[in-house]
Amino acid sequence: MTCQTYNLFVLSVIMIYYGHTASSLNLVQLQDDIDKLKADFNSSHSDVADGGPIIVEKLKNWTERNEKRIILSQIVSMYLEMLENTDKSKPHIKHISEELYTLKNNLPDGVKKVKDIMDLAKLPMNDLRIQRKAANELFSILQKLVDPPSFKRKRSQSQRRYNC
Repeated sequence: MTCQTYNLFVLSVIMIYYGHTASSLNLVQLQDDIDKLKADFNSSHSDVADGGPIIVEKLKNWTERNEKRIILSQIVSMYLEMLENTDKSKPHIKHISEELYTLKNNLPDGVKKVKDIMDLAKLPMNDLRIQRKAANELFSILQKLVDPPSFKRKRSQSQRRYNC
């Protein structure tokens, strides 16, 4: 895959995961709009290829559908942020933005989950008050890791089947 098709690929993956179907998405029009966006950003500049892709590579580590929805919601937000600083009067930017806003609105919990992860990463774990709270919560966290609720439900459902 060439660098020029990465944007279309990422956008296509995002739209598929957010529930767009081929009939509701005009990839040819989107490709044309993305080509215009690339021209706006002068993405044929030689430094674009340096270091490889910056976003598509991140998707490789997210394998489950629900996981991908979390990372894709963050990617959509990043693209929307990028487009906020452009000339929104241009039709191609307006079209791409509208598609991305539709996708973002289809999965608001993904954005919240990313925010939760970022909030956890910002916790000052050297703060004594935070350490006390964390120590109080440690056992319940370990319980969730050792015996996830979905496994409990499956076991109890199978036990009920055999008790009949």
